[in-house]
Amino acid sequence: MAADANAGGPGYRVLVAQGGGPTAVINQSLVGLVLEARRHAGVTHVYGARHGVRGIVAEDLLDLTQETTANLERVAATPAAALGSTRDKPDAAYCGRIFEVLKAHGITHFFYIGGNDSSDTVRIVAEHAASANYALRCIHVPKTIDNDLVENDHTPGFPSAARFVAQAFAGANLDNAALPGVYLGVVMGRHAGFLTAAAAMAQTHPDDGPHLIYLPERVFDTESFLADVKRVHAAHGRCVIAVSEGIHDASGEAIVTRLSQGAVERDAHGNVQLSGTGALADLLCEEIKNKLGIKRVRGDTFGYLQRSFAGCVSEVDQREAREVGERAVQFALAAGGRDGSVAIKRVGEYAVDYQLLPLQTVAGKTRVMEDEFIDAAGTGVTDAFRRYLRPLLGTGLPEPARLRAGPVPKRLNKD
Repeated sequence: MAADANAGGPGYRVLVAQGGGPTAVINQSLVGLVLEARRHAGVTHVYGARHGVRGIVAEDLLDLTQETTANLERVAATPAAALGSTRDKPDAAYCGRIFEVLKAHGITHFFYIGGNDSSDTVRIVAEHAASANYALRCIHVPKTIDNDLVENDHTPGFPSAARFVAQAFAGANLDNAALPGVYLGVVMGRHAGFLTAAAAMAQTHPDDGPHLIYLPERVFDTESFLADVKRVHAAHGRCVIAVSEGIHDASGEAIVTRLSQGAVERDAHGNVQLSGTGALADLLCEEIKNKLGIKRVRGDTFGYLQRSFAGCVSEVDQREAREVGERAVQFALAAGGRDGSVAIKRVGEYAVDYQLLPLQTVAGKTRVMEDEFIDAAGTGVTDAFRRYLRPLLGTGLPEPARLRAGPVPKRLNKD
């Protein structure tokens, strides 16, 4: 924090914003942060920026100092981003405008709840403040369902999204067993396969699906994929498949681009649009139908459902999301504090601790699934991954049961 040069007068002024994809628990982090900041006598104002950094530049701010605790607690239990979010990826000039607004409002502490891009924004804003000798503490608060922040055991939002994926595939497996065929579900994850891998937690019995799991950490070969599906379908009379939206070939080209012969939608940054379209599921299902001759082939794209699905939230995720917000304020207001990114560290069999990492350690970097979590065939996960994920999902997961009655001897259709 640079020398005191702010225009806010005595006391601390806090600004918090939310960025990137919403989650089921991001508001827990917001509320934990706001309530913890309001407990400190030195904090005079707590502001919230609507729609992330875009709202900061537009000076579209809310005075969260005026919110009642009861209403904040209701917001905490509500999925998605209560302040609104943004997909803006600020460059140095954009961050310069952010800094000017912070300075104009006398902000002394800036908190940004988000993923990789958000951490990089915090880093650049902190550098602007240091260059201007302006007293500003900048803290990144972790959030992403992709679970792809480096130096974190896991990130808030991921456990609840993983719980949704596991339960969705448990239901899809039961449906597929009742009416056999091929079912394929496409799950979010451009570079990291953690969320797709969570589908493995749907397996209760040895023949349960998903029978095949394809992750962006491994090269996807269409011919090998078809051979895998043919083998599983021959063995079980059915096949359930979990596929990451980010699967790619050996050259790094997204499979959705290759199969669609380049006719794909792109976002504002030129990236192939993977989420929210059904293209990959449809294309892979067509490959199965046309080349394997299997008639009953169905595909789903989970899309945005997995991010903020109400009523499917891990209580572990809720608690930890609240705590990262609280700890962010505690780190920021501690004597001799520094800028940084809050990180979750696992302790023992399952407990967590929170650390403040240098922004440069996290900013703009992407974690992918470790090799120890992916099986040798590259079409499933290991027991190490199941042990890693199980405590994050929370309690009360459904336990599917099967009929155990023996068959009645045939009288007419004897072998």
